[in-house]
Amino acid sequence: VRKVVSQMLQRSPFIEVVGVARDGEEALELAAELDPDVITCDLNMPLIDGIAFVRAQMARRPVPIVIISIAAGAGEQVLAALDAGAVDFVQKPTALATERLMDMADELVEKVTAAARAPRRTAPVAAAATPSMPRRTGPGKADIVVIGVSTGGPQALKLVVPQFPADFPVPVAMVLHMPIGYTQMYAEKLNEMSALTVCEAEDGLEATAGTVFLAPAGRHLSFKRDGDLVRTHLDLRPLDTPHRPAVDVLFHSAADVFGERVVGVVLTGMGADGREGAAWIKARGGCILTEAESTCVVYGMPRSVDEAGLSDASVPLDRMAQAIMERV
Repeated sequence: VRKVVSQMLQRSPFIEVVGVARDGEEALELAAELDPDVITCDLNMPLIDGIAFVRAQMARRPVPIVIISIAAGAGEQVLAALDAGAVDFVQKPTALATERLMDMADELVEKVTAAARAPRRTAPVAAAATPSMPRRTGPGKADIVVIGVSTGGPQALKLVVPQFPADFPVPVAMVLHMPIGYTQMYAEKLNEMSALTVCEAEDGLEATAGTVFLAPAGRHLSFKRDGDLVRTHLDLRPLDTPHRPAVDVLFHSAADVFGERVVGVVLTGMGADGREGAAWIKARGGCILTEAESTCVVYGMPRSVDEAGLSDASVPLDRMAQAIMERV
C-alpha cells in the first residue's frame, strides 16, 4: 500500500515523495530529518497508531497531515485524528494493494496539494468566549442561517456552532463535504458540545429555531414550504454537482424559500462550492459572510466568493459566531 500511495503521489508534477516510513515511530524520526511540507498516514500503523502519531507530530512541529483510512469502523478514529490536528482525510476503497486502491489517486493528489498550502499550527484557532445573543427588538433580520464548509470543516464547525446560545432565534443548516458514513457520527459529536440541537438532517423535518441540520453525505439538503411551515428535503438530484451534498444546492434553496432573510456563511475548503449559491442569496437581498484567509485551513471556497464580489464581510473564525448573531 505504501508503494502504491507513493506512485499515486509521484504522478503529480507538483509532488515529490521524500520519504516512506514503515511505522509511526519511524515516521516521527523521518519527519524531523526531512522536514516535509505534508505527511500522509494511515490510522492503523505498528508501534504508534495514526491518532497518536498526529498528536505527537503536532506537539513536535506542526505539519499538514492527510489521513488515509478505510471506512469500516474507523469513523471515530478519523474524527479523533482531525481533532488532533490532521487537516483532511481520504477514504481508501480497500485495505489491500489492489487496482481498486488507484480509485482514490486523483482525490489524494488534490488533497495533498491543498494541504501543502495550509497554515502550520498546532491546533485550530481558539474560539472566543461564548458571545451573548444581541437583543431582538423586532422580528429580526434573518429566518435561516446556512453554512458551507469543506477541508478543515470538522474543526471549524466545532468552534462556531457551540458558541450559539440556547436562545438562538433561527434554524441553521449546514453542508460539510464528508464521505458517506461520517456525517451522523459527526452530528452526534457536535450535538454533545452545543446548546442547540444538532442532528443529521432527515426528509420532512420542520425547520425550527434552535435546531442545526447537517446534510447527510450522499444527499442534497434543501427546503420546501408546507403551508406556514418550512421543512427539510433530501434528494439525490441534481446529479451533476461535483459534491453531494452541495453548498450551492442548499444556498439556492434557502434563497428561494426565505428570500432576503438568509445569512449564508462560507468557511474553509477547497474549490468553489458555494459561489453560485452565494450569488442567489445576494440576488434575493440576503447576507453572505466568508471566513478570513488568516484562519482558513484551505482558502478556496471563501476566496471564490470574495473574488466574485459576493461577500459582505470577511471574518476570522474565532469571531464568526458573533458576526452571524449580529445579522440574525
